[in-house]
Amino acid sequence: MRRTDIVAAARGWVGTPYHHQASARGIGCDCLGMVRGVWRECLGAEPELAPPYSRDWAESHGAETLLEAANRHFVPVETVRAGALLVFRWKADVPAKHVGIAVGEGRFVHAYDSVGRVVEGALGAPWRRRLAGIFDFPGVSD
Repeated sequence: MRRTDIVAAARGWVGTPYHHQASARGIGCDCLGMVRGVWRECLGAEPELAPPYSRDWAESHGAETLLEAANRHFVPVETVRAGALLVFRWKADVPAKHVGIAVGEGRFVHAYDSVGRVVEGALGAPWRRRLAGIFDFPGVSD
């Protein structure tokens, strides 16, 4: 699988309405659902099913559930490149709970509930400050 495949798959989700816990391109998804859908499009079956989760799941129990799952199924890397999974935390003192996919040129795709859909946006300083982890999909090549 090439980085361009991941980028094309992620961009295919742009415009999908935001829907908590969903993962259906063009119908509805949240940030994790979009990444799950890109995984299915590029790699096939998901490596594990996401359990039900509430909107405040990270704050309610304090565990780094999202980062732990990323470490189980993705490859940690040091730099943002097109096709990389980006994991964010909203504040320094809370667990990570947002994900997106880098698409190159300082941009990323993510399902953003305050916008109400999947968007492509700039990976500017406010987002970079929130980065908690950067990962490659397994088996990715340039």
